[in-house]
Amino acid sequence: MAERKITRREALRAAGALAGASVLTTFGVRLLSASVPNDTVEAAAGPRAPLRIGFQVHRTGIGAVYGRWYERVGNAALRLINEQGGIAGRPVQIIVEDDGTDPKRGVEVVEKFVNQHRVDFIFGTLFSHVVIAAAPRAGELKVPYLVVSEGYHVASGKLNRYVFQPGITDVRAQVTAVAPWIVKNLGKRATLIFPDYAFGHDHRDFFSARLRALGGEVAALVPIPPTETSFTRYFARVPRNTDFIYHVMVGPGVLTFVKELGEHFGARKPKLFGFIDSLEGVDIATPGLEYLEGSFLWEAFPRYAGNVKTAFEQQYRDRVGVDANGASKADPKDVSTYSHMFGVWETLFVIKRAVEESGYASRTPADYRKFITTLEGFTSFPESLQHPQGPKRFNGKLHQVFGHQFISQVRNKRLVVVHRTAIEDGLYPPEGDYTKMPL
Repeated sequence: MAERKITRREALRAAGALAGASVLTTFGVRLLSASVPNDTVEAAAGPRAPLRIGFQVHRTGIGAVYGRWYERVGNAALRLINEQGGIAGRPVQIIVEDDGTDPKRGVEVVEKFVNQHRVDFIFGTLFSHVVIAAAPRAGELKVPYLVVSEGYHVASGKLNRYVFQPGITDVRAQVTAVAPWIVKNLGKRATLIFPDYAFGHDHRDFFSARLRALGGEVAALVPIPPTETSFTRYFARVPRNTDFIYHVMVGPGVLTFVKELGEHFGARKPKLFGFIDSLEGVDIATPGLEYLEGSFLWEAFPRYAGNVKTAFEQQYRDRVGVDANGASKADPKDVSTYSHMFGVWETLFVIKRAVEESGYASRTPADYRKFITTLEGFTSFPESLQHPQGPKRFNGKLHQVFGHQFISQVRNKRLVVVHRTAIEDGLYPPEGDYTKMPL
């Protein structure tokens, strides 16, 4: 792969192509008409000026399901941090801005955080097309930008020195880790169904390469626009001699996607391996999903309690207000995005550690240099309340964290973990080194 950096002009051009593809343009209009006021979470009173952290959230657009829970987790982590004395003795404020899951709006949000809100750091962005568009602007403005995205764009080395992903493992590492189990248990001939944008392309490229390396083959590739609302016509492209379908889908149509998948194949369905993205925010017991019984799903953090038996996981679940089934304690029908949202929690605690160990005090170039070089020097995060998903290894040259992955099976309308990968299973040769880039 080319190691050339992505410029902001190129990123916006690519993002514009996606945004103009179909409904994303409509979402942009919705964003303008549904302008969301800033939501400032006030910190506990303290003798020193608060540390201000910008939280870029997908409150609207195709990422809204994730955005709502990301915001809930961010506020829960903020409460804990301030209860424990803040960061370096300073209270912490989170300033939230909605980017509408829109790349152009994402760039504007970064500029607003720096020039208007004057935040110390920005974090939280999820959808990869927004990250790819906004990260170059963060680099130009020289503000640390810590994303919770999964995309390979950070670890690729193509962004800039101000962008980090310290809270969740990237897609390349995820599929590298789980592929051997898939080939051993489900077969070697796969059809991949994926969203047709950067995140989905990571799945297409890295799982296909890993499958071939393990002696398998790709029977067919089925890209679907992430804003699609009807899916049956795509399923006709799945060859009959497919051993298993590898599926990952995002956006507001995920429930329709999985329902139509079952309706199309019925009892003659191939084996199924999906990423939980296809079912994030969706109750596994929803009528019409019975066909999923016995199928397998990747999870970064198991939704159902009891699969990760640590006090840290239970404390985190209680703090966020999630019940044993992965839903809100206040509304059992409100299913969380449990597998992804822990990354928000863990990223905030990485910021806390980096500030305290670096001596960062204010938005000066010298203090940002101390923060970034200190964070690049981290090598691991131990399992703890700060990192409830599990221990992690951090690669400072790639600005990317690596953790355990889980494979779960649908049993009695619940997810039960059947395999946990080792951290080493997901490691790959690095393609970049951000520490060689100027600050």
